[in-house]
Amino acid sequence: MSTLPVISLAPLLTTLPSPSDLQNTLNALSSACTTHGFFYLTDHGIPPERLKQVLTLTRNFFKTASPADKERLARQDPDGARGFQRLGENVTLGKRDAHEAVDFYREWDESNSSLRPKDGTLGGKNLWPEQPADLKAEMNKYVEEVLKVGSVLVEAMGRALGLDGDEANELVRCTDKSFWVMRMIGYPPLEDCAEGVSCGEHTDYGCVTLLLADETPNALQVLTRSGEWIYANPIPGAYVVNIGDMIERWTNGLWKSTLHRVIHTGSNYRVSVPFFFEPNFNARIRPLKKCIEKTGGKEIGDEVVYGDHLIGKIKGNFY
Repeated sequence: MSTLPVISLAPLLTTLPSPSDLQNTLNALSSACTTHGFFYLTDHGIPPERLKQVLTLTRNFFKTASPADKERLARQDPDGARGFQRLGENVTLGKRDAHEAVDFYREWDESNSSLRPKDGTLGGKNLWPEQPADLKAEMNKYVEEVLKVGSVLVEAMGRALGLDGDEANELVRCTDKSFWVMRMIGYPPLEDCAEGVSCGEHTDYGCVTLLLADETPNALQVLTRSGEWIYANPIPGAYVVNIGDMIERWTNGLWKSTLHRVIHTGSNYRVSVPFFFEPNFNARIRPLKKCIEKTGGKEIGDEVVYGDHLIGKIKGNFY
């Protein structure tokens, strides 16, 4: 059975890395994104105990929140995305997903308020649980920490692709004000695997996903290029990383966004906190010249504005 590669980010966080270590990391990144679209990321700079704290806060919310507490986080305005998502509210490929979640997005500020959709979509503030009392503060700190990881990783991807000239900093430039998304997700065990899924098979619609999940094995599944579903079981202290549809578009299909799903049939309540490091809301995404050259010289797909793409996904229940 295939396994996902493990990549250390350490050479990219070191002031004076060994040239060979740095190149080995870039080569491993290119290989992983070409072959799998998924990999484990270690030595990313966020301590294991910090990751455990984030998961504990998430678990404590789902463990202690009453139905009324959760409903207070359910949106009643046109925002359409932020807040509590009820069990089965998300639908993938026509089937209701057996998970519940609280969704957070980058909020509008002076740097991007003019881009706010006129119909109110994504127009609200994030809705935070009142309990645990320290959840909001700690999660906001975590957002800043993982944004740094995403920034380093995307910059490394540009180097791994061999981008040069005007395109050398394209990925960094288009993500420097990432319209990030973070989800706290709770998965009750499925009683009958044949009748449902925890989260149906899909690709991620954005840039890069950094998944933090509890120790539950045999839940997240990744579809290999050969058509085999393999488990991406958690490694303590590591992220499971996958590239999204915008990376596939940037690379003209050289790096492909990979189908994955969650089927949790264990007896425990599984929690995860995926962080989606996305392009800027107004970023224009089109195939890079270097990648067009590497894929036969023909551009695949049209230019998209990420914010328009995102709104289309929100209004279509994301999948």
